[in-house]
Amino acid sequence: MSGRVYLDHNASAPLRGEARDAMLAALDLAGNPSAIHAEGRTARAVVEHARAQVAAALGAEGADIVFTSGATEAAALACAGRDLVCAPVEHAAVGAWCRPELPVARDGSIAPPDPSRAALQAANPETGVLQDLPVGLAVSDATQAFGKVAFAFDASGIEMIFVSAHKIGGPKGVGALVLRRGLDLRARIRGGGQEMGRRSGTENVAAIAGFGAAAEAAARDLRAGAWDAVAQRRDRLERALESEASGTICIARTSPRLPNTTMLATPGWKGETQVMQLDLAGFAISAGSACSSGKLRGSGTLAAMGHDELTAGSAIRVSLGLMTTDEDIDRFAECWLSRRSRHQARAA
Repeated sequence: MSGRVYLDHNASAPLRGEARDAMLAALDLAGNPSAIHAEGRTARAVVEHARAQVAAALGAEGADIVFTSGATEAAALACAGRDLVCAPVEHAAVGAWCRPELPVARDGSIAPPDPSRAALQAANPETGVLQDLPVGLAVSDATQAFGKVAFAFDASGIEMIFVSAHKIGGPKGVGALVLRRGLDLRARIRGGGQEMGRRSGTENVAAIAGFGAAAEAAARDLRAGAWDAVAQRRDRLERALESEASGTICIARTSPRLPNTTMLATPGWKGETQVMQLDLAGFAISAGSACSSGKLRGSGTLAAMGHDELTAGSAIRVSLGLMTTDEDIDRFAECWLSRRSRHQARAA
């Protein structure tokens, strides 16, 4: 079967049907959710239903859910104005507000000495490495882990986490900050006092509705073990490439990782070149985090893990989704190996 194969789910997952249906229904609502008349109350009910859906999916029924324009805004709301440290592998949305002082082990693990003054991602978007989040942690970027691995915010002992809808099949442009109920938080966007006074601005009702529906569907898939099959396909891909591609490194191969993520480095074969070659062949992959791809520099994550510049500049990320098939994996492996052979022949 021909056609493009999408293997960049960590950048953005395709919109779920449940989210699309919820958004279309919400688009017909005329009321402002802050209005007290019937139309406003109807819109408010949609927002609060979605808030409950997101809370349930995160095991955060005892927390406050603040809807934002995305994870970047949520990160600013959580981190700005605080004296927090982080590791240099954090997303730029966190690194913009925190001092990148925490060391990263070769396996990608990070151990903040004082969790109460640290921001630590739940999963790295490039390597997929999962962190052991300590009790008392100030902030965690859970955007990549959300919906893929089990997590219960209420039992975690973490002050705040943030997530994004489009990583789980919701719409782009909406996210949420989750924080301990009663925790003091100064609004960064001020005005009408929406979202419990923590984020002013009329709520994007349709996007929030889609977020809630996607969160509920993602939680259902996770409980059903759907990501176990994805992990098996990820391992199938890695076995296929390892058996044929000597000299290629599977980053953090033995570390706890997201079930869908593989990062491969072939020193001397630029990651951006691989992305372009595979794109022309019908495969969507990336050379790292979507927010840093295309900047023509090596992976800062790999550099922080101790890999040299040649290796960091040759990395690609392959991230699978729930609809990825064995045929997709086999086609990608065959194509990638063919392109690798051509590269080696030209370099000889």
